[in-house]
Amino acid sequence: MGLAASRPEARQLVAHKHITVNGDVTNVPSYTCRPGDVIAYRPKSAHNTSIVAKQRGRNTKFSWVDWNETTNTGTFITMPEREAVPENIKEQLIVELYSK
Repeated sequence: MGLAASRPEARQLVAHKHITVNGDVTNVPSYTCRPGDVIAYRPKSAHNTSIVAKQRGRNTKFSWVDWNETTNTGTFITMPEREAVPENIKEQLIVELYSK
């Protein structure tokens, strides 16, 4: 959604309780969102200049999330299909690792 400059930074925002999902603070970076979930900054964190300054803005390459600039909230629209994820992931290597 563009709340952070990188994945590690996004995980840190969640772990430090700066992010809410449907109004509830979450500190689990691996939290699984459901379609329709609203993601936003915690009210106290929304005014923190060091956090907001790193915000990248709307990332248009992902069709499964939507960011509202006026309210600074994002909506998780739908679960992405495997082909829509731009990461270079070799699933077969993961399966082989865990099958040992």
